[in-house]
Order: sequence, then C-alpha cells, then structure tokens
Amino acid sequence: MIDYSKILSQKVVSLAPSGIRKFFDIANEMEDVISLGVGEPDFKTPWVIRQAGIHTLERGRTWYSSNAGLSELRKEISSYLDRRFSLQYDPQEEIFITVGGSEGIDMCIRSMVEPGDEVLVVEPCFVSYAPIVTVSGGTVVPIPTCEKDDFRLTPEALKSHITEKTKLLVLPFPNNPTGGIMHREDLEAIAEVLRDTNIMVLSDEIYAELTYGGKHVSIASIEGMRERTIVINGFSKTYAMTGWRLGYAAGPKEIIKQMLKLHQFAIMCAPTTSQYAAVCATKECDHDIEEMAAEYDTRRRYLVDALRKMGLSCFEPKGAFYAFPNISCTGMTSDEFCNTLLQEEHVAVVPGTAFGASGEGFVRISYCYSVNHLMEAMKRMERFVKRHTKGENK
Repeated sequence: MIDYSKILSQKVVSLAPSGIRKFFDIANEMEDVISLGVGEPDFKTPWVIRQAGIHTLERGRTWYSSNAGLSELRKEISSYLDRRFSLQYDPQEEIFITVGGSEGIDMCIRSMVEPGDEVLVVEPCFVSYAPIVTVSGGTVVPIPTCEKDDFRLTPEALKSHITEKTKLLVLPFPNNPTGGIMHREDLEAIAEVLRDTNIMVLSDEIYAELTYGGKHVSIASIEGMRERTIVINGFSKTYAMTGWRLGYAAGPKEIIKQMLKLHQFAIMCAPTTSQYAAVCATKECDHDIEEMAAEYDTRRRYLVDALRKMGLSCFEPKGAFYAFPNISCTGMTSDEFCNTLLQEEHVAVVPGTAFGASGEGFVRISYCYSVNHLMEAMKRMERFVKRHTKGENK
C-alpha cells in the first residue's frame, strides 16, 4: 500500500479548505434554503456580450490566442482603465489576460514571493491570498482591520507590521467580505508609508466598478505607486461574466514579464471565446455597468436598513456586493450563528472567520440576489435574531 502522507506536499496538505463551502454543501442537502452566501451576480451576461461569443464560435475562431491574450483585447482594456480609472498601461508590455482574477493573484504572488519573504494581507479578505502565499513558501502576516475604522487599512496598522522581510502588500479594496473601500486620502497615507521601501503592492480591484457614492480610486494612480503596484481586475463582477473565467493583470513590464512566463507554462492562454466576448464588453457595455451598479445600490440600502432594524450593528458598505453585520449581540460565535441560522431558519450566510481571524463576531451576507429574495431572508433572519439576542425572551 502506498503511504500518500509521504508523497503529498505537506504545504498543500496543511491548507484548510475554504470556509465558505461547507455551509453551502449542507444547504444543498436541505429544502427551502435561501442562500445569501455566494458572490455570484444574479444578472445574466449582457446579451450583446453573449452574442459576440456565439458569433465567434459560429465563425470557428476557437484557436489559441497569444500567451498574453488577444492584442485587441489588451488594447481595449488599456482604453477602459484610462477611461474609467485614469490608469495608463502599455497594452503590449504592461497588460496580460488571465483565467479569472484568481489566476492573476496566483501569478503575481508566485512571481515575487520566495521562502523567508513576508506578505502583508489585509483582513478580513478573500480566501485565496493566504494559501497561495503559503504554497509559494512565503509567510502570511495578517493586518486586521476594524469596524470602527470602516474596515480600512490605516497607515499606523501598516507601519506596525512592516519588517525587513516584508516583500508584498495585498490590498483588497473594494473589499470582500466587508464592503469597505479606501478613499484617495486613505491611499495617499498608505503610499507615504511605502514610498521609501521596496515593498510591492498587489491591488485586487475586481469590485472597482461596484463603488457607491463616488468613483473607485486605484492606489496605482497615487504618485509614486504605479511602479510598485500590480492591478488585478476582471470581467466576472463588472459584466456578470463569472463563468467566462476572464481577468487581467496590469503593472510594470518587468513584473508582468515574469507573471506571463508562469502563465505560459501553467495555462498557455485564457479561453479565446471569452476573450472575443470581452472585447465587446469593454467597447460597448459601460451603460450595463451603470445599470447593474444602480440595482446593487438599491439592494445594498435595503439590506443595511433591514439588518439595523432587526438590532444588528452594520457599518455602511460602500463597495462590492456584501454586508458584514456584527452579530455579537446574540452571544454566538460567527460559526455558531451561521450553523444555527441555517438549521432553524434555512438561511445560509458565511461566518466572518472564513475570511480571517479578525472576522470573528461578523457574518458576510451577499446582496447579489433579487429584492424579493432578500426580503424573505431578512424576515427569517429577524425572527432568528429576536429569538437569540441576549436579554430577549427565548
């Protein structure tokens, strides 16, 4: 018999599975469950984009693209970044196409991080950063953010976590799971801390277009930061193209060249059909972005109001499509709250601890669902909170 424990990579074996999935594995076995957990837009990909993909298939344009992606798409992304966020990148040397934003994150971390390097990861955050750092041989150094700071990274917190081993800062804003954002003045303060260091920044801006009450600001647009920032973005959230699996990375050509080398050996190229569809998206669908963002904003305002009315503290999320209410009034841990809510009221949400230790006492609720769907879930959740709040009759 083969002893697989002696064969498998111990770094991989030591990784914990995603804390998001287990609740949905349970929920899938139950009837009448309302799930508010998955970050999956409920909009269909706009028809004009789907039509472009269909047209490409009909014409038989199903061959490999270049490793970096279609030249036309990279040019359109360059134009889009300039038009929407005042970011200027050379489409030939400073942009390449990835299989979703997730691959861009992976390529970025693996192209820079070596054993002994420390990577600062702002938490709570998307579940993939820390495992990729670990597999790359780096050391994850979490920087917790707080509700009182609207889950923003402060310069004081950043400065206190920097050591001589710090190689990279992962800056995930607008944030999944909190919905927190960073304003220009916040980013300028972070830039001031980094300016005289060799620390690079991975800026995950996949939710950039879902910023409410103002425009998203990229840290790459702050003076002195472009040369040390890799921007990761994609089409999943902006254009409701999750299943098309398409993203991109933009940054200094010296870094992009090495990321592209890894991409070349691991992936070859992103799906060609998706790339042709994305050309259409970047050319023709700015108005679809605005319409979807307006609908998410309506849901956001409804959800935050409903959570506060039922007695849960909830700071106002200004980005992405998540709310991150504080559930400490129930006396339960995040895990207990989510398990009990699922069993008693058949509503699935995600414990804050799935996104780092600083998420304890919170749960993530996605509002990329219809208002009717949200209203029924909030009715059930209100019953639950009233039944379990400390001091209330049970």
